[in-house]
Amino acid sequence: MTDGRAAVQASQTLHTPVLLQETMAWLQPRPGGLYIDGTVGMGGHAEAILERSSPDGRLLAIDRDPQALDLAQQRLAAFGDRVVFERARFDAMAEVAARHGFAGVQGVLLDLGVSSLQLSDAERGFSFQQEGPLDMRMGPDAPATADEIVNTWPEVELARIIYTYGEERRSRRVARAIVAARPLRTTLDLATVVARAVGRGGRTSGGRSPRERIHPATRTFQALRIAVNGELEALEAALPQAVALLAPGGRLAVIAFHSLEDRIVKQFMARESTDCVCPPRQPQCTCGHRATVRRLTRKPVMADDAEIARNPRSRSARLRVAERLPEAR
Repeated sequence: MTDGRAAVQASQTLHTPVLLQETMAWLQPRPGGLYIDGTVGMGGHAEAILERSSPDGRLLAIDRDPQALDLAQQRLAAFGDRVVFERARFDAMAEVAARHGFAGVQGVLLDLGVSSLQLSDAERGFSFQQEGPLDMRMGPDAPATADEIVNTWPEVELARIIYTYGEERRSRRVARAIVAARPLRTTLDLATVVARAVGRGGRTSGGRSPRERIHPATRTFQALRIAVNGELEALEAALPQAVALLAPGGRLAVIAFHSLEDRIVKQFMARESTDCVCPPRQPQCTCGHRATVRRLTRKPVMADDAEIARNPRSRSARLRVAERLPEAR
């Protein structure tokens, strides 16, 4: 890893924050506010929050990746003690916030998924386009590597996570091919086996026109990464913590990059913006649930064509925002 000024320049070159202007417009950072970036990465969104909340707004910057956190610290050094850094998973947000005195905050941001820094480093094992070890850990706290899953898990379990987390229709075929080819040691070894099982023509990605083909290993690599890092479980645990940390009128902004994440965020915000969550046919409410937020984005905010041209990664980004309601209702 580079150091000093070169590291900061590298982080700024590698990392282009997605939906930056839209996220800032919804979060509305202001002087004196308290903010939490639960996935600070290389600090692109954090830098914008600190600039807009100048001169005395403060930010708690959390990330599980020590390499990214180191680069964020260097990038944001000019803001001094206005920013506090902590290496942790974002599902430990409540504990970390309490330790640093961040309560009743004006905004929480979660930018989900793999970062450009992680993708660009072949040794991290996230990319099927570069040869590297089958690692895929976002931080050293992950209990297993992709190597362990690929080479030791039963075929039925491999098929399950590839189907569930990768939404790969050919999951059984892929799992069977992986088991038959064991041991697999590098990302290119795995990508080759998956491509043969799925078919080199690849799949098309939905949403935007014209439809674009994706690499046949994309969904399997996504599934393994999610399984290695417990991403969906962490998101489900983090969302209620984020809302609990917000002051009335404070806002939660979440940027998701695939349908599984976005579905969790959408369903959480829909549920938490509803007073009763009893079954529709139940004649009387017995759940006692009361809305805690107001949804500000009924549909996800997406990148425009200009941003997609500048930063192709933004094509799959989906931003959803909710605002904390007053306590007394």
